[in-house]
Order: sequence, then C-alpha cells, then structure tokens
Amino acid sequence: MRTLLTIAATMILLPLAAVAQNITAAQQDQSIRINQIQVIGSHNSYHTGIAPSERKVIEQQNPKAMYALDYAHAPLADQLSGGVRQLEIDVYADTKGGRYAHPAIVDKVAAAGLPADPDFDPKHEMDKPGFKVMHVLNVDQRSSCHTFVACMVAVRSWSQQHPQHLPIFILVETKQGRPGTAPTAGGPEPFTSATFDALDAEIRSVFSEKEMITPDQVRGSYGTLLEAVQASGSALAAENSGWPTLAKARGKVVFLMDQRPVEAVYTEGHPSLRGRVIFTNATPGAPDAAFTEANSATKAEIDALAKQGYLIRTRTDDGTVEARNNDHTRADLALSSGAQMLSTDYPASEPAKWTGFFVGLPHSLVARCNPVTAPAGCVDALLEPSSAK
Repeated sequence: MRTLLTIAATMILLPLAAVAQNITAAQQDQSIRINQIQVIGSHNSYHTGIAPSERKVIEQQNPKAMYALDYAHAPLADQLSGGVRQLEIDVYADTKGGRYAHPAIVDKVAAAGLPADPDFDPKHEMDKPGFKVMHVLNVDQRSSCHTFVACMVAVRSWSQQHPQHLPIFILVETKQGRPGTAPTAGGPEPFTSATFDALDAEIRSVFSEKEMITPDQVRGSYGTLLEAVQASGSALAAENSGWPTLAKARGKVVFLMDQRPVEAVYTEGHPSLRGRVIFTNATPGAPDAAFTEANSATKAEIDALAKQGYLIRTRTDDGTVEARNNDHTRADLALSSGAQMLSTDYPASEPAKWTGFFVGLPHSLVARCNPVTAPAGCVDALLEPSSAK
C-alpha cells in the first residue's frame, strides 16, 4: 500500500510542480548544469557475486571478507534502466592478455574437494590483451562484463537507445599494487603514464568526443579546470566552459577517476588534464580539481565543496553493514548533502536480501535538483522524463 501511495503522489504532485513553474523540460535544461543535480550510483557495478563453492572457501579462510563481499548487481544496462546514473568499474591492466585468466580461487575450490563452480570466463575474454574488469584478483573475479571495452559497449548501447538520458557518470578505479613497489609474479600490472594513455584509447575506441564530457570541454578558455568549475554558472563565466547545462549534456557520459594516489601519474604531461578523458579524484584547490570524492565526509564538508563548483561522489553504505542492519543514517546524510553522486550497493531496483534496504531518491525519481547547488525554481519532475528511461 505504501508503494502504491508513493507512486500516486509522484504522478499527481510532480507534474503540478512543473505546471506551477510554467516551464518546460527544454527550458529548464538551458539553465541547470550537471553539478546542480543529484543521482544514485552503484558501487562496483560489474560485480555479479560469489559462486557457491568459492563462497565456502572464502568463508572458511576469511569470513569477514565474505561478509563484505555478499552483494551482486544486475548487468549494467539493467541498472541504467532501473534508474542508476553513476557506475563504478574496476580495471586491471593486462597488456599481453591472459594475466588474470586462472584465478587461484578455482584451485582452492578443487583442493577443498568442493564441486566446481561454473566457468567464470566461458568465452575466454580474459585471454585477450586489454583492460580487465574484476574486484579482487584471484578471489572475486566474476563480472557481468570481463573487459573494460565490453562494459563501455554495454553503456553506449543503452545510451543510444535512450538519447535523452541525463549524463551517466562512470567512475574508473585502477587496480594495482602499492605505488612504488615492483609488480609480483601474477600480480597486477602497475599503471604508468603509458598505461593511462592506453586506458584513454580504449575509452575513445567506444565513445566519440561528442558522446563525452571531457576535461578539455569543461576547461574551455580557462587556464585550469579549477578556474573553470569555480566560475560555472556565474554571470562573468566564459562561454563554452565550466560544467555544461543539461541541454548540452543529455545522452553523454562523464569519466571520473576513483582513487587519488594515481592523480600525479595521470596528469603527467597533461597539465590540468589537457588531452585526457578522465577527471581525476583531485585534491581540492589543485589545477586539475573538478571532481573529488568525499566518501566519509560530514555534510558541512560536502556542502562546502559543492558550493565551490566541484562534482562530488559519496558513499551511502559500505561492506553490507548498513544493509544488514537496515541503517539509513549514512544514506540520509548523503541525501541531504550537495554531493551529486550517491553510491550504494543497493539501488532501488536491487534491495538487500536481508532487510529490503535500498537507497533511492524521494518519489522514486531518477534524479532530483541538488539540495545545495540547484537554483530556486528547479523542478525535479523535468530532469529525467519517463521517455528517457
């Protein structure tokens, strides 16, 4: 009954709000920028869970790890159709191919005398050169798309079928050993400037420049990204710079770097991200600062960053803890903040099996006007028309 009432309220009240403002979606799109909305994202979006025998091995060897790994997501296209607008993809460099094709967990299952799980890579995609997508090397490698290119093709295909969608934010986490240490045999390859060149090239092999929002586009005529985003929306802002309006951003993707330690490597030879595709998880105040993560920050800290023009991603839950306890404290804080991307293991279309815990926007919205940065008069109902889903 509660669900039916919520749907009814959404159908009646939200269109009335748009009528009261006497504006159309197209008109609003001309004034609202991508840093003035708020969307739900999924954490480790490719993650399909742990197979039965692998689960038993992990539970025996590290029950705390299995506790945290006990979540799974639908294919990327299904998540996007369910309302997710921020995805997270973990990538491992695999220059020659085959580096991650034989995870140790398979041999551990056999040694324990357990039934063999289904082949995690029946099409042998892991044998080919290129960036691979998985969570924990040798332990948790089951993904809905094994290669980075395959993941991006899935996103682009959905995007082309829904050309009026709000921008899709794609968080990229590069997995490697500790910075400054030599790679171990069979371990992950390190990410160098050349590795990042190859990563950018894979992105560009799928998405054209007109299908992305890039650092060069946002910087425009400004000397640094920091200057451009801080000027976004001001009366004195340079034309064709800063965060784009929704009118210019619909149907596009935005690539963001998850971890900060690789910032210096990715910007090497590319000051303020000139020529790069991905926005770094930058230290606020740095020349390349346009996006930053605030996964455990206070509402005051997040709001202060939002008011300075940054795109911000924060977490609403972690390690299945909140989901098992149906604890919305962290999610409610994130929802009240100026963070544009709220990342969860449990978007509305994928509630937790234990408690039904999920994180979603009010009235089952795909997006809403940012509670801190959106201008007065912004209408939630006009942000993601049903025809765009």
